[in-house]
Amino acid sequence: MKLAGQAALVTGGASGLGAQTVRELAAQGAKVAILDVNYELAQALAAEVGGLALRCDICDSASVETALHAASAAHGPARILVNAAGIGGAKRLVGRDGSPMPLEEFSRVIQVNLIGTFNMVRLAAAAMVATEPLEDGERGVIILTSSVAAYDGQVGQEAYAASKGGLTSLTLPLARDLAQFGVRVMTIAPGLFLTPLLFKLPEEVQASLAASIPFPKRLGKAEEYARLAAHIVTNLSLNGEVIRLDGALRLPPR
Repeated sequence: MKLAGQAALVTGGASGLGAQTVRELAAQGAKVAILDVNYELAQALAAEVGGLALRCDICDSASVETALHAASAAHGPARILVNAAGIGGAKRLVGRDGSPMPLEEFSRVIQVNLIGTFNMVRLAAAAMVATEPLEDGERGVIILTSSVAAYDGQVGQEAYAASKGGLTSLTLPLARDLAQFGVRVMTIAPGLFLTPLLFKLPEEVQASLAASIPFPKRLGKAEEYARLAAHIVTNLSLNGEVIRLDGALRLPPR
C-alpha cells in the first residue's frame, strides 16, 4: 500500500512513539488522525503536520466510535491503524511489607494495553473490511505495539509483560482472521526507547540503560519505530509477525 493519500489513524498519537509515527506518515503523504486522551497535545501536533486531532479513550467503545466517524468524515475510510496508546507501571507481586499487588493495578494495565487495543482494532477493522479493495486486493493494515517485556519481563513487570504478551499472541490470529478481507496485522516490539518516560530519568540512568544494548549502544529513537511502521504499511508481504526493534537487547531479571 502506498501511503500517499491514504487515511491513517494513530492512537496515542500525541506523544512518544505515536507522535513520531504521525509525523512520518504525514511526511509521506498520508492523511493522519491523531487519537489521544490528551486532546490539547494532539491539537498542537495536528497543527504541526496538518492532521486531525480527536479526543479518544480506547477503552471506551462510544469514544472510539465517535472518533472513527469523525476521522472518516474528514479523511475518508481509514486503511491504516497504528496502535501506540498504552500505559506502563511496575509493581512487585508481593511488596516489602508482605502485601500482595492490588488487583486493580494489574487490571488497569491489562484494560488499557490489551483490551483497549483490541477494542480499537475490532472497531477499526470492521470499517476497513467494508472498503473497496485496492489493486492488489488489500484493504488495510493494522499495527500493534508490544514490547520486549512480552518476552523478557522483569521483576515487577507482571502486569505490563502480560498485557504486551497478549498483544504479541493476538498478532497471528488477528492476521489469519482478517486475511480473507485483505487486511494485514503486524506488531512492533520496541526495546528501550527514548520516550517521554525515559526522558524523565537522570542522564546517568539513561546512559546505564543504553550500555545494556548490544548495538547500537544507545536508546532507540522514536524515528526508528516510525520508519518501521511506515515500511510495514508499504510492504505487502509483512503479515502476522512480531518484529523486535531492540538492538539485540535481552532484558535481565531486574
